[in-house]
Amino acid sequence: MSERIGKYEIIRQVGEGSTSTVFLAHDPFAQRNVAIKRIHQSVLRDPERGKLYRHLLLNEASLAGKLIHPHIVQIYDAFVASDEGYVVMEYVGGGTLERHTDADTLLPRPRLLEIIFKCTRALDYAYRHGITHRDIKPANILLVAADGKDIKLSDFGSALFTASDTTQVSGVGSPAYMSPQQVREVPLNHQTDIYSLGVVMYQLLTGRLPFEASNNYSLLYRITNDEAAPPSQLNPDVPPSLDAIVMRAMQKDLDKRYQSWSDFSHDLAQAFRNHELEAQRGSIAEPQKFQSLRGMAFFREFSDVELWEVIRISEWSVAQPGTTLMQEGEPGNFFCFIAAGEVRVSKQGSLLNVLTAGDCFGEMALFSAGGGIRSARVETSTEVELMTVRASILNRASDACRMHFYKAFLEVLATRLSLANARIANV
Repeated sequence: MSERIGKYEIIRQVGEGSTSTVFLAHDPFAQRNVAIKRIHQSVLRDPERGKLYRHLLLNEASLAGKLIHPHIVQIYDAFVASDEGYVVMEYVGGGTLERHTDADTLLPRPRLLEIIFKCTRALDYAYRHGITHRDIKPANILLVAADGKDIKLSDFGSALFTASDTTQVSGVGSPAYMSPQQVREVPLNHQTDIYSLGVVMYQLLTGRLPFEASNNYSLLYRITNDEAAPPSQLNPDVPPSLDAIVMRAMQKDLDKRYQSWSDFSHDLAQAFRNHELEAQRGSIAEPQKFQSLRGMAFFREFSDVELWEVIRISEWSVAQPGTTLMQEGEPGNFFCFIAAGEVRVSKQGSLLNVLTAGDCFGEMALFSAGGGIRSARVETSTEVELMTVRASILNRASDACRMHFYKAFLEVLATRLSLANARIANV
């Protein structure tokens, strides 16, 4: 093994397949570790396969700097020639989902649902940038850490790059995860990825693929003609709600399949709200956090990427009725949003306001140097799901995220001032 590939210093080999080898390497100019997927020279020299894999490398290379999302692997660099081809990307060290596709190594259900939810949001982001993946499978879903819930989608070499580019590329894709439309080589859209992710979810729930056969011809026939058994027939622990999600994602008829990634995401988030799927009472899963924020008017102008950043910098908790969240006269350097439930705001014992889901309080901490003094008492009147952001943490957030916070808070303050003026005018 050579010590370098281009300018990159090879640290070690981390994987190998039939067409490529993946290395962990160091970029001495950017001062970071990277992953390099290098196509075997024997493949590149083959008259047919070489042409195909050079095309796939160029596909991935064209994404450099375009898909910036917390759950998509970033592409940094690529090189494609007649006898050499590689792509340089973000290094993700937790392995792939393949290790969790056997019945003996299945993931806990809340973790599985969180991973699939994040995949739906990442693929929706890609689709809104004109990209359909076309090769969704466990091997292309990377774990940031082996024991964690964060994932990154990889290998966009087979992707369609515009809504009008529906051309099939023969010889790519993994047959077991192909949609019936991909098998038939008809024009494709994002619903082919929805089907493939449904197959991944099926396998992660059961340890089995929905269709299996002794050869690819029989497998492709089954995908286009047979009906899969519901996951619960293979794993009795799968509840009806998850059966319904998987089977809708895998519908052969496009009209019956999920029409959008948002619909798919919504049903996954609903599954988290079922108490049978909660790891423990009072826990709030990330898909539930995301859906809560997306439903708030305050966050309507935040992109998906910025919402994931909000989740990352915030603290989420569940407070029981009668809990004092803020005390009048005390200093404070944080603000809160209500995801669910109701709180009462009072001053010197007099009720000022009742706040519910979507409302915020304590935001003056943003505009007070060194932490403002609370002007009112805030107490829960029901069980409340609460998101807390500390002003010092927000100051370290991205410029785009901070800008949207400040803009939305100004709208909140303007609305409250207008309501106060209206009350005064009616006195």
